[in-house]
Amino acid sequence: MTVADQTPGEPRKMRTSVKGPLMFSAFFAVLAFVAVLIFASGGSAHAPRFDLAFTGAGIAFIVSLVVAAMLSMSHKENADHLGKGSGVNLSSKRHGHGGSAAPDSPDETETPDAGR
Repeated sequence: MTVADQTPGEPRKMRTSVKGPLMFSAFFAVLAFVAVLIFASGGSAHAPRFDLAFTGAGIAFIVSLVVAAMLSMSHKENADHLGKGSGVNLSSKRHGHGGSAAPDSPDETETPDAGR
């Protein structure tokens, strides 16, 4: 489904919506904010470093938003014929399909110690 196929007033799917990547990025921004706020202060005896925490949250938000956008743009649906079961049958019970075949000539027979 492309943007041109959408009708106004209908909710978009999560793949074409902006909410998914924004929520993903916001989660990582909050996680980075808390982590940097705790670890950048250097212990409870020092003041919390909100400047570094906001910087880390901003960087995490932008990087994760770009990664989520790139992943969603690179998504491509599989073709319909791929799910029909038309793959290769790898059963070894059928002769000539991966089972042991008889050698073509007597010169091609191998003995157990032929490689030594």
